[in-house]
Amino acid sequence: MQISTTINGKTYSHDIEPRISLAHYLREILDLTGTHIGCDTSGCGACTVNLNGMAVKSCTLLAVQADGGEITTIEGMADGNTMHPIQEAFKEHHGLQCGFCTPGMVMTAADIIKNNPNPTEEEIRHGLEGNFCRCTGYHNIVKSIQHAAEKLNS
Repeated sequence: MQISTTINGKTYSHDIEPRISLAHYLREILDLTGTHIGCDTSGCGACTVNLNGMAVKSCTLLAVQADGGEITTIEGMADGNTMHPIQEAFKEHHGLQCGFCTPGMVMTAADIIKNNPNPTEEEIRHGLEGNFCRCTGYHNIVKSIQHAAEKLNS
């Protein structure tokens, strides 16, 4: 099936199997491997990307469902060699350890801040409920998102 998507500002068209997930399309066809696959059931959030302005779990979304859509992956967050303020905040506040969940956390954080420019700790924790981190205990992830929100709103 032929699909066309705009990913990180660049338009792609491919003839793909209708059953391929968006995560596998991004990783295997486009070589955008920052989108991680951790569970294949949308429970862990490592595969989170932004589709048409909304955070989605790409492991349970078919690529054909994104046809005509605009997608931002973790690779599209930075501006060249300059990290996005959310990425910078994760670095500054040690919001990562092994890094496996980090792309999904950053994409979810972008969605949280977009929908609520000044989220409370409770709102951030609620917004992260679909994202699992097995290393950090979330404390520094929350601090990172709070700092990023402050930075983006100043």
